[in-house]
Amino acid sequence: MTTFPANQNVYQRITDQVIAAVDAGALTFTMPWHQGHPRPVNVASGNPYRGINTVNLWIAQQLHDYTTGTWGTYRQWQAHGAQVRKEERATAIIFFKNLEREDLTKPSFIAVTSSVFNADQVDGYTAPIHAVDKTQVLAQVETFIAATAAQIKEQGTRAYYRALDDAIYMPPRALFTGSATRSATESYYSTLLHELTHWTGHPARLKRDFQNRFGEAAYAMEELVAELGAAFLCADLGITLEPRPDHAAYIQSWLSVLKQDKRAIFTAANQASAASDYLLTLQPQPLEHAA
Repeated sequence: MTTFPANQNVYQRITDQVIAAVDAGALTFTMPWHQGHPRPVNVASGNPYRGINTVNLWIAQQLHDYTTGTWGTYRQWQAHGAQVRKEERATAIIFFKNLEREDLTKPSFIAVTSSVFNADQVDGYTAPIHAVDKTQVLAQVETFIAATAAQIKEQGTRAYYRALDDAIYMPPRALFTGSATRSATESYYSTLLHELTHWTGHPARLKRDFQNRFGEAAYAMEELVAELGAAFLCADLGITLEPRPDHAAYIQSWLSVLKQDKRAIFTAANQASAASDYLLTLQPQPLEHAA
């Protein structure tokens, strides 16, 4: 694997790509994470990518109409008996590498980038086809939500989390409708997973607070975390995330923050990953990722 230390340009390049994708979907409230794709995975390890890499690879998949979410470095594809085509361009991912330091007061990690290619960019590889049992998928989602033991109240016509009584309020399931790409039940669950991500930020859990760093944009950043957290969870559970028209009020705020702070999207994605990880720790057994 060829890696090199991340520089300011990498942060800016990835941020610019996210800004362009959010801006493109602003009128329809449709973001890159609303495409119903599973979480992208690495061909060598089989492990899903995390945080900003999930978002970045979803965007690349959408931009280039890739039909698979399998990625790998040039050498990883070679080890799989496949060959990256000469004209193909790589997508950058970023991760953090631990450093051994005697002085514990200094940072113990460094940001590193790597170049990966999608399975559609190589010859000699055929992506496996997985059958999906939607009934089983929805049953797993119900079990996942129940295991959190979050207080969920069905009343009213608006979905929201209220920290005051640490409760999630949801409209009755009968009020949710489906579309060409998702069922009414999926719409209900994806909305609930969004509110569950908010729930993880409570002081008794992850203590998420953006006020000091983002000021007036703190609430919009929290909404972005919930949006991404729900996207990660929906991808892992095998359901399609419901676009939220009520996010029209936040989209411009997201764009403003991302343009001012090139690391804001990294913060949001990392916090969203932390939220989904927290919910996973509440499960009695490891989640069986839907294909």
